[in-house]
Amino acid sequence: MQEFVWPIRVYYEDTDSGGVVYHSQYVNFMERARTEWLRALGVEQSTLRQEQGLLFAVHSMQINYRRPAVFNDLLQVISRLQKRSGASIVFEQSIYRGEELLCDALVRVASLNAETFRPKPIPNFILTELHSDC
Repeated sequence: MQEFVWPIRVYYEDTDSGGVVYHSQYVNFMERARTEWLRALGVEQSTLRQEQGLLFAVHSMQINYRRPAVFNDLLQVISRLQKRSGASIVFEQSIYRGEELLCDALVRVASLNAETFRPKPIPNFILTELHSDC
């Protein structure tokens, strides 16, 4: 299975008073990686909203925090497409520092009508792009 790898550096703003990455920052890192994967495939989320009336929203997330990251660490967010259906995609995402797994998650992202926030089928061209990259 192919994967999308996105590097990120930990800044002071990402850490808590204990000097480690605050737990919600890992979620931010994962969202940025998913967005950058779509962008690398030529899919801009702002264009989807304007031209197709579609947006993506996180439906659910199961996350495991395994080891802490600290200021100035260089991390890699690895994203894989685990499952897809008509109106949702499940991503498997992991954050590593070198070979060390720090955090992993399953993230279900729903495709929604931008006006009604009801499920809307994911356009075939997006599924094709994600599938061909996997």
